[in-house]
Parts: sequence; C-alpha cells; structure tokens
Amino acid sequence: MEFQITKNAKNLTYGLIGAGLVLTGIGLATSMGDDHFSTRLMANGIINGFFFFSLGLGALFFLALQYATETGWYASVKRVIEAVAGFLPYGMAIFGLVLLTITFMHGAHIYIWMDPEMTDPASHHYDEIIDGKSAYLNPVFFWIRTLVYFAVYYIFLTGFKKRSLEEDRIGGTELHFKNYRKGATFLVFFAVFSSTSSWDWLMSIDVHWFSTLFGWYTFAGMWCSTMVVLVLTTLYLKNLGHLEKVNDSHIHDLGKWTFATSFLWSYLFFSQFMLIWYANIGEEVTYYQMRIENFKVLYFSMFLINFAFPMLILMSRDAKRHAGVLTFVGLVILCGHWLDVYIMVSAGSLGANAHIGALEIGMAILMAGVFIYAILNNLTKAPLTPVNHPFLDESVHHEI
Repeated sequence: MEFQITKNAKNLTYGLIGAGLVLTGIGLATSMGDDHFSTRLMANGIINGFFFFSLGLGALFFLALQYATETGWYASVKRVIEAVAGFLPYGMAIFGLVLLTITFMHGAHIYIWMDPEMTDPASHHYDEIIDGKSAYLNPVFFWIRTLVYFAVYYIFLTGFKKRSLEEDRIGGTELHFKNYRKGATFLVFFAVFSSTSSWDWLMSIDVHWFSTLFGWYTFAGMWCSTMVVLVLTTLYLKNLGHLEKVNDSHIHDLGKWTFATSFLWSYLFFSQFMLIWYANIGEEVTYYQMRIENFKVLYFSMFLINFAFPMLILMSRDAKRHAGVLTFVGLVILCGHWLDVYIMVSAGSLGANAHIGALEIGMAILMAGVFIYAILNNLTKAPLTPVNHPFLDESVHHEI
C-alpha cells in the first residue's frame, strides 16, 4: 500500500507553518527596534537551521551505519530512515542561506571572527586570539569547508536513495554490497566532518573557547534527536495502517536506540562539564560561567529533561514498546535538545540579552512544519517496505 499524505497531516503541517509565520511576524514586529534585533534574528536562523538540518544528517548517518554493519532488523523501517534523511537538501538550502546572510553581515555579531577589524592590528577592535586562529577561521576557508560538507552529504544521500530504488527493481546482492562499501566510506568522512562542522558552525560562536569533546557532544545530541524522529514517524505510519511488517520488536529496537543515545549525550555532557569544572582554567570555565549565570534554570532543566526523562520512563521493556509512552518522551526529548542548541548559540552570541519569545517559538514551529511536510512528501516517493532487500525476511521475522 502506497503512502499518501492524509488530509489531517496536510492540515497539521499547514497549521504549523501558518502558526509559525504568525508568531514569527509578531516577534519581528515587537523586536524591530531592539539594539540586538539582527543578531537575535540570525541566531534563531542558526538554531533552527542547524537543528533540523542535523535531523536529516543524523538519519543519513544511521542509514550508513546499518549498511556498514549489515544489520538485518532495520530493513522494515529503512524507508522511514531514507525519508528523514531526504530532508537534507532542504536543510542544506535553509541553513546555507542563513550562513550566507551572516557572512555578508560580517558575522552579525555571532561569528565575530568574520569581522575584518578583529584581525586588523591597526583597528581598536583587534583581537590577538582571533588573529591567531585566522588561518582556520576566515570566511573563505569556512565556506570551502561548508561546501565540502554539503557536497559529500548530498552525494552519499543521492547514491543511497538511487541504489535503494534500483534494488527494489532488480534485487540480488550486488547493490547491497555496494551500499555496504559506500556506508563504510561515508562513516570515515562523517567521523571527521561531524566534529569539524560543529567547530565551524557552533563552537566558533564562542571563538575564544574550545573543547576537544564538543564535536562528540554535538553529534550525540543530533543522533538522539534523530532516533526520536524515526520512532515518531514509524509510530505515525503504523497508526495509519502502514508498515505491516513492522512489529513490536522493531519499535523496541528504535526505543532502545533512543534510550542508549540519551545516555551517550548525558555522558558527554557530564564529561565535558566535569573536566572543565575540575581543572578550573580561566579561559575554559568562561563557557559555563556565561551559561550558568544567564541561563541557569534553563540550562540545568535541559540536562535533566534529556537525561532523566528517558532514564526514568524508558527503562522498562514495556515502555520501549508503548506508542503513547514513546510519543510523550520523544516530544519532550526533542524540545530538550532544541533547547540545547538554543543555549549553545544564544549564550555565545547574545549572552544576557537572549530570551525565548514569539520570534524563537515562531521560527521553531515554522521549521517543524516544513520539516514534517518534507518527510511526509518523501514517504510518497517509494514503497514503504523495500521489495528486494536481502535482509527483509530476517527483518520480518525479527523477534526480541
């Protein structure tokens, strides 16, 4: 049975986009005279552009991981993963446009290293630390890296999608083994790019600070958020009567991935925080001082949400198989990780002037509507169950 976007689903996405536009408009109207308006607007562009782009990227990573490990159970939900990964071109376009706008604004007080005065010794804004990093942090090299990231992700995504549809048509194992090799190759690129891109797009906002764990920390948040989206999309399709071959064990596996990646993120959050707190080195602790002084309740609430909710609620086997529990916890975790990205960006760019208002909520809802519509549209472009996947029979009989 081919998937068609239902009237209710269309109304939901149109409603989210409409509500997002209204709230964004209200936020723009009420913030227009603010001294920090342009910085706040661009910061929100980065927050939402990166967050939803990362969901597509996380799905591409997870798809490549299944290929490289020759996993059997996932075959029944493969098209869900591909549909979420299919948001990547939209995410790259939106996020790329935000980054391009900021570049033309000489950093918009977000990437202050883009301001040429920061590296000009004759300027009274000259910053020796930024000048010392200018061989890496400069607009030209930044865009070279960004375009390379986008190109590599797009090439692998289109290759995986093309071979997946071709496999439906001709079957056999030749395409499977090609995906196996391509999946392993992608993981090599991703191992490097997942860290360096987080340095470029997020860590460089706090240009005087750096952490060797930051890339892993950002990756863990992306992976956990992606698993939530995969769970929610699978449950939605099951509720509509699709994905007949997906059973409680598949849902359980997706729930376990959500549970495990939540702990991975929590471990990295604690590791980064504990090491910097214990060493108490001035140039390192400034990152947390800014966030604890200005976002104390929000910051630690975000950690408790992303750690405690999955730990306390998803611990049992039954919880990982219960649609209502998974939906509730998943939505809470998604909000928690959006807050994580919000604090990463806003604390470094706006500091004490940052706050969540109509602009922040509106842009997040708007992007969520676009994201959901793109996924639903992607789901209509191929049979929801792969026809000739070599591990499909194993997946159909998957029981744990």
